[in-house]
Amino acid sequence: MISTKLLLAAVFGVFLAVQTFDNFTIFSNSNMSAKKLLSVEFEVFGRVQGVFFRKFTQQEAKKLGLKGWCMNTESGTVQGVMEGNDDKINEMKKWLETIGSPLSKIEKTDFRNQKEITELTFSNFSVKR
Repeated sequence: MISTKLLLAAVFGVFLAVQTFDNFTIFSNSNMSAKKLLSVEFEVFGRVQGVFFRKFTQQEAKKLGLKGWCMNTESGTVQGVMEGNDDKINEMKKWLETIGSPLSKIEKTDFRNQKEITELTFSNFSVKR
């Protein structure tokens, strides 16, 4: 039965059904793959303190929908943790490596302990002081 197949398809998220008058047209939903949630630690080296780097990092993370935190270290770096969809994590990695705040000068960025997670552990992206 078509109605049973459509119900099963809807439950499992495999197909998107569109009703057209007396019949149904079924479209494949294969290009809408599930996003992986990742967590990764970062540390940014260079002129990253006293140049609003944490503030701009927080703004960029929020724009991308990432959760986590960042803070200054005693050794003059900025470190933190970010969590979110893998594609947004990759965008933020590129930003932390190449863009930063307008007055910053990034020498290098290290990423550590990247892992897949099942749920977010932070509710926002904060600046620790």
